[in-house]
Amino acid sequence: MELQITGLNMEVSQEVRRYVERKIGKLTRHFPNIIESIVEISQEKTRSPQQKFMVRASVIGNGIRLHSDERGEDLFQAIDRVTSALDRQLERQKGKLYEKGKGSSLARGEFQIEKAEPFQPEVVKVKRFAMKPMSVLEAAEQIVILEHSFFFFLNTDTDELNVLYQRKDGNYGLIEPELG
Repeated sequence: MELQITGLNMEVSQEVRRYVERKIGKLTRHFPNIIESIVEISQEKTRSPQQKFMVRASVIGNGIRLHSDERGEDLFQAIDRVTSALDRQLERQKGKLYEKGKGSSLARGEFQIEKAEPFQPEVVKVKRFAMKPMSVLEAAEQIVILEHSFFFFLNTDTDELNVLYQRKDGNYGLIEPELG
């Protein structure tokens, strides 16, 4: 398994590298065919005196691609949480593949991934609606009225198309285009 550990806006110490290698290495007990793991560690800038760390990890294997990210005031706890989340995802994936293989053992690597056909997305429905220019607040009201999780609208403040979405924490997120 190839393991890439990078630090964004910070230097990753040898102690942290060894810790990540040990924790990520344990993931192969569920899925021995992990090809690559990528771990990004960053230190977030906050106004409080306490440091916050963000750990993002991806695991790529034979037919799988899993991702998790965690934040924490303690870097090692954030690493523990991200590897725990990936461990759960791999366990679920292993169960799905076990059912698909009808009894082959993933723990010993006795399975074959079927050659998947290239993904060909198909548009099954087209919806058209009149786009009335509105503010972000009006778009939020539309989300509540329509009981949707997002709303596509023409923002009157920027004259650009935006997407307003409801986050899991109950707040809203706004997606604005960035033309490059």
